[in-house]
Amino acid sequence: MGLKTIDRAVRDEAKDIVREIGAEQEKVIPLLQEIQKRHSYLPEDLVEAVAQEIDVPVSDIYGVATFYSQFRFTPMGKHLIKVCKGTACHVQGADLLASALQEELGLDGEGTTDDMNFTLETVACLGCCSLAPVVMIDGKVYGKLTSAKVKKLIKGYSDGKN
Repeated sequence: MGLKTIDRAVRDEAKDIVREIGAEQEKVIPLLQEIQKRHSYLPEDLVEAVAQEIDVPVSDIYGVATFYSQFRFTPMGKHLIKVCKGTACHVQGADLLASALQEELGLDGEGTTDDMNFTLETVACLGCCSLAPVVMIDGKVYGKLTSAKVKKLIKGYSDGKN
């Protein structure tokens, strides 16, 4: 079984990333972070090209990438929505918020909308318990939410008002 053929532009980008970060095996996490910074996720062909550039088995790279929750393997939407599922938020109705968001976005659970505008995910805790239930959109915290408020909030992001 031979090596996968990788597009020249991808190979050039891999070389650029390795030049910028370094080729040492200890640099796998910073290399993955740079890939994700550029693409918002880890494109398979680019990860494989970087692995070849630093002479590390692709399986080792994926072993690191799958261990850390910060790394994504699918493209993210323009807006990242995090629904807190911590105890305080759970007690205050986080499940209802998640359901309202899924309905508003046309999603069946977590994921990214077809138009690539929103990515919805749940997190264990956002550390804003006094504001429960809480949703974070693009790093901005919104608290004391109801299903109606969260739907209005999403409409604002859809319309470019937030």
